Amino acid sequence: MSSVSIRKLSVRFGATEVIKDLDLDVIESEFLVLLGPSGCGKSTLLHSIAGLIDASDGRIEIGGQDMTWVDPTDRRIGMVFQSYALYPTMTVERNMSFGLRISGTPKAEIERRVKRVAEMLHLAPLLQRKPAQLSGGQRQRVAIGRALVREAAVFLFDEPLSNLDAKLRAELRRELKLLHKHLRSTMIYVTHDQVEAMTLATRIVVMYAGKIQQIGAPAEVYEKPENLFVAGFLGAPAMNFLHGTLKVAADSIRFESVGMTFDVSAYAFRTPPSNGQAVVLGIRPENLQLRSDGALQASVSLIEPMGNHHVVWLDFAGGLFSSVVTGALAFGVDAPVRFTLEVGQVSLFDRASEQRL
Repeated sequence: MSSVSIRKLSVRFGATEVIKDLDLDVIESEFLVLLGPSGCGKSTLLHSIAGLIDASDGRIEIGGQDMTWVDPTDRRIGMVFQSYALYPTMTVERNMSFGLRISGTPKAEIERRVKRVAEMLHLAPLLQRKPAQLSGGQRQRVAIGRALVREAAVFLFDEPLSNLDAKLRAELRRELKLLHKHLRSTMIYVTHDQVEAMTLATRIVVMYAGKIQQIGAPAEVYEKPENLFVAGFLGAPAMNFLHGTLKVAADSIRFESVGMTFDVSAYAFRTPPSNGQAVVLGIRPENLQLRSDGALQASVSLIEPMGNHHVVWLDFAGGLFSSVVTGALAFGVDAPVRFTLEVGQVSLFDRASEQRL
């Protein structure tokens, strides 16, 4: 187990700067997830830690040692890629032990490690099969096992579940979580899938355009996003947004928009707001509640059945707003409904800077 410390890291490809002056501390034994849209720099950051991409500037430390220019094989990392990258002519056992055999690890030690990891990943009955005889989920387990037998200081995962179907992704997510609980190893995991991030992470690092937008526990990032990008990216359906202004009086602070006004005096403002300040109010779909006594009225534009709940889309104030509703619905599409917002759960952002107020 080791910590990872990154200081002022920059990565350039020609004239394109993918990452600039990035700082990040990965705590020993944590499961850190790098989350963001395609092209945000998360895989580039992971590959820089692995030594597969050279840093243009900055410093990368693993376990307190400077690894910025150390060869990937000497960084004490184990890596799992999106593609399984298994040798088709080798058995599961040979695939898992290949790196150890190349490095000259004693045979008895190889057998011990392979046996231990195979039991953890439920691969023991499959050790003599070849990749063509395995399912996609089994192949990815072998790829994970190949990394684990290295008994590395840090394990790196580059979207390892993206090629699997939904059911297998859910199963392997659970197994990875249990694996981390058992090993207590430092793991850094890249994904664009927010469900993976929320379920796996000790902490989430949300990235956009090569920069870190927010770092925090999953619940913290979800409930208190630092800016409009994080608020809109995390959540399915995404957070609802409403533009308005703040009316600051001696005894109250109110949010005002077309057809509505709310008292937000209890909101935990980081800096005192100004009267007339242009803001964006954000509310999660589960905090927009359809109620017969609601103060606001809208019409139902679309209903999405999701099994144990429905996502109801409302046409309100010229935009679409989503609400999560459990149980049976007493209305249909185009029906008028009333709703209310849980004001204690709103987020407020400055419209100009897009930062949380």
